[in-house]
Amino acid sequence: MRIGFGYDVHRLLKGRKCILCGVEIENDVGPDGHSDADVPVHALMDALLGASALGDIGKLFPDSDEKWKGADSIELLRKTNELIKSQGYSLGNADITIVTEAPRLSPYIDQMRTTVAEALGVDINKISVKATTEEKLGFTGEGKGISSTAVVILTRN
Repeated sequence: MRIGFGYDVHRLLKGRKCILCGVEIENDVGPDGHSDADVPVHALMDALLGASALGDIGKLFPDSDEKWKGADSIELLRKTNELIKSQGYSLGNADITIVTEAPRLSPYIDQMRTTVAEALGVDINKISVKATTEEKLGFTGEGKGISSTAVVILTRN
């Protein structure tokens, strides 16, 4: 069994799409980044790569490479999962926490879990997605950014 931890953060910009766990969230701001800036998926990919000691998403999908500009992070998650599988690992479970002051994410959680589970080819009961605020503290509390953490357990096939 191997455990991985991932963290990602992006500033929020007016007019950007807000895509979290592959789901477009109705909001007037969204995460800024080279790809679609799907913060929780980036944290999840880093957790998967960390658990398998394969580096991080910056190594696999560098923002200096125009090939990844505007990339769909769910597709990048699929590629990451294939790499993990090729190393002989499979997902035991994943626990994702999204930190943002707004919008309220509870109406989207089930869809997020489904999208991530489908991308990884696992049952939804292996995917947990939670959302919280920072009680108006720090950059996320002030609405300047969004962050996410993810923890995974991988098992050897």
